[in-house]
Amino acid sequence: MSLPNPAELLPQMATSLSNHLSRRQIGTPRFIGIRTGGVWVAQALLEQLGRDEPLGVLDVSFYRDDFTQNGLHPQVQPSELPFEIEGQHLVLIDDVLMSGRTIRAALNELFDYGRPASVTLVSLLDLDARELPIRPDVVGATLSLAADQRVKLSGPAPFTLELQTLSDQGRPQ
Repeated sequence: MSLPNPAELLPQMATSLSNHLSRRQIGTPRFIGIRTGGVWVAQALLEQLGRDEPLGVLDVSFYRDDFTQNGLHPQVQPSELPFEIEGQHLVLIDDVLMSGRTIRAALNELFDYGRPASVTLVSLLDLDARELPIRPDVVGATLSLAADQRVKLSGPAPFTLELQTLSDQGRPQ
C-alpha cells in the first residue's frame, strides 16, 4: 500500500478548513493540537493558513480509557492552553484518527476547562476504524488498513508516514 504524502495533503486541508470555518461563520477560531503529531500538523496548518497566533497543546494521557488495556504507559506532559476555552470556537487537530478514543479523551479534557461554543475536528489521516461515532470535519486522506496495520507520523520536518504491522503482542514490529 502506498501512503499519501503529508506535504501534499496540508494545502488541501488548509483550503477545506478555511471553507468550513467560513460556512460556519467562525472568524476567530482557537487552534489546539493533540500532542505530539497533532501539534505538528496544527503548526503546519497554521503556517499554510498564514496565521500567527497561539497554539494550544493538549496531552490527553490522563483521559485515555485504553492505555493499560493496550499495555501502554503514558508519559504525561502538561497541556498548554494559552486562551480561554469557555465560549470559544475550537479547531482540534490530530494526526491519525483510528478508534476515536483519543478524540473522546481530548473532548473530555477540553470540557474540564470550560464549554466551547463549537469544536471542529481536523485529522491528517482517518483510518476508518472507529469504535466511537467520531468523524473529522476536515481530513487529509481516508485509508482502510488491515486489522494488524497502523500508520505512524514522524516529524515535524519533514513529515513522513510509516506503515507498521503489529506483532502478536499488539505492538509495531
